[in-house]
Amino acid sequence: MLARIVFPVTLAGVLLLTLLPARFLPDFGTAVTLYDDKLHHAIAFAVLAALGSLGWPEHKARLVVVLAFTGAAIEVLQGSQLIGRDLDGFDWVADCAGMACGLTIAGWTKRRVGRRVGGLP
Repeated sequence: MLARIVFPVTLAGVLLLTLLPARFLPDFGTAVTLYDDKLHHAIAFAVLAALGSLGWPEHKARLVVVLAFTGAAIEVLQGSQLIGRDLDGFDWVADCAGMACGLTIAGWTKRRVGRRVGGLP
């Protein structure tokens, strides 16, 4: 299944971008700004949750725990002197909100595709 391949690649990209020291971000054409930081967190975790849910539908609870832990770990690491970014608990809240949106989108997608495969409109 494609989601099982894309999920770890996406997770690696999210970890790279979230754990890069702030001084390297302009090299990637991005910067940490207050007005869109929460949105970036929510989008990243929505995509991860959707891909994970589609790839491993039987392990949704485990996915939520792993992604919630990942978001918390990212925040702790961002607060370290090595990374030089800010530890912000609201980023973790945005991660969790993004996960809820991603799981909802994956559920809608599965139901919609299931109806088409089953021949229902």
